Amino acid sequence: MKTLLALCSVLLLTGRCSAQTPQKCQTPRLLSGSMSLSTEDGQIWAVAKYLYDALGQRIRLWETVHVQNRSIHVDLLFLFKKGVVYTIDDRNQTCQKNPLHVQFHPFHIPHNASLQSQVILGGSSSRKEGLLVNTWKGDVPETGGKYLVTVTEYGCFPVCTLYYSARIGWIVTTYFNAVKGIGDPEQMIPPPFCPAAETKDEKLDFFSALF
Repeated sequence: MKTLLALCSVLLLTGRCSAQTPQKCQTPRLLSGSMSLSTEDGQIWAVAKYLYDALGQRIRLWETVHVQNRSIHVDLLFLFKKGVVYTIDDRNQTCQKNPLHVQFHPFHIPHNASLQSQVILGGSSSRKEGLLVNTWKGDVPETGGKYLVTVTEYGCFPVCTLYYSARIGWIVTTYFNAVKGIGDPEQMIPPPFCPAAETKDEKLDFFSALF
């Protein structure tokens, strides 16, 4: 996992000159795919399937977290506009509700992000041999966090995110098998037993909810 983090860091921090300055883009409005996450020391890592709704600012994740030779399965629904995240247990028809205290999540480029670099992943001798990506950086004042978000130049698909917080340290997120659209929009709506759940005192952000 340290090797993966180091490789991702090199890709994000190596700049490339471009004839035009890259402009901020918006991730596809509806997106489905998979992602992997790992802490810097590799002690905690996870894989997940996701649904993403840019307009509604909603993310649904079915995640398997691996920590200390244990695997934990988690079903999460983030509602950023409402400032809440639900941890859903369909089997027992129960739900935990926590407040979200930040708007940052790794699926989009915040409005106050600044350009870090533009690089080509893979071959660079012709456009068809490599993937042109842009990396944006910024801070998350609510958590004292920092981020590097990499997206494709064409299509604005997420590729990789590096996020740092004092609580967890560095987290690397990579994305794969992304397709436009959401198969079942109903999965972005909280189950009937969730809205009435008591709100917990612990405030979460995207990554603290995952780990």
